[in-house]
Amino acid sequence: MKINTGAVVEVPVSSGLAYAQCTHTKKPYGPLLRVFPGIFAVRPQDLSAVVAQAPLFSCFFPLGAAVRQRRVAIAEDQPVAEALRQFPLFRAGATDPATGKIGIWWLWDGENETRVGRLTPEQRKLDIRGVWNDTLLAIRIEQQWRPESDPC
Repeated sequence: MKINTGAVVEVPVSSGLAYAQCTHTKKPYGPLLRVFPGIFAVRPQDLSAVVAQAPLFSCFFPLGAAVRQRRVAIAEDQPVAEALRQFPLFRAGATDPATGKIGIWWLWDGENETRVGRLTPEQRKLDIRGVWNDTLLAIRIEQQWRPESDPC
């Protein structure tokens, strides 16, 4: 299934409906979703107001498969906001088996990785690179999760 950049994705969660927008596709990760704040009882009539907000977080997500399996739906297409057109900077790290914590971090701009070691408080706000399934996506939306709140 071909998903357009700009597709507004409706994500059912236990307390209602949440919205994200596909802003990029990056191999090998696939579609990049920007997840917006708010959970709604019904689909808002004006989704442009929803996608005009700053996103809570971004994640890669197997969008085509999730739509085919009816786990999410494409509500409509909207232009991607100017602020979201540039590919975001992600953080990624490897877990130290001795401590169970990430000891060394890298920053990834979609093309290149730069080793940074420990993160600054500002870098902790960067999204964590990874592909999420629909269950994790729904949990994080319900929690209104933010990257800086992640314990890793």
